[in-house]
Amino acid sequence: MNYLGKTTTITALAIAGLLTFTGCSPAATVTPPAANGEVSAAPVEQGAQEEPAAAAGTRANPNPIGSVIEADEWTVTVNSVTLGANDAIAAENPFNDAPADGMEYILVNATITYTGSDEQGAMPAFVGFEYVTADGATTDSLSSLAVAPDALDSLSPLYNGGTVTGNVVLVAPAGSAGEGVIAVRPGMINDKVFVAVQ
Repeated sequence: MNYLGKTTTITALAIAGLLTFTGCSPAATVTPPAANGEVSAAPVEQGAQEEPAAAAGTRANPNPIGSVIEADEWTVTVNSVTLGANDAIAAENPFNDAPADGMEYILVNATITYTGSDEQGAMPAFVGFEYVTADGATTDSLSSLAVAPDALDSLSPLYNGGTVTGNVVLVAPAGSAGEGVIAVRPGMINDKVFVAVQ
């Protein structure tokens, strides 16, 4: 190798070394091994795995209206949800107050069946309904004392196989009530199950 060739080689090595020390190396990619142990030809970016789907009945993946929710002593079905029910609430009782500013009434029609074995019966009041907004705030039937048309009788005891159907009044943000979900607690110590509003 002549002097010019040696100079070119030394210069190239020096530039490569300089790039290494100054952090100018190209961005790294991750290429996972194929099933047979050979290197896969297609690099895959880190963090590209899909998130597992949320379980049914959760706030992120609510059950559809009409789903049957079963617990140890109660079976609950949300039959329908009526949004924008201000007029129906006002017509039911002249003493019903209008909802608070920025809120609207909704009606949850539900069927509750007692499947327990208490000889004294049990009150459906042990079953609870809440409205959960899109941003995570909660309202329940105590957030408003309005009387519902065809109200759900939650105070009369039911015995094994006994069923009651009626409406529960909840409040929700006006204009965005359809973005929330209904939380159903099918018994005093049971976890909530979430149901879509539409």
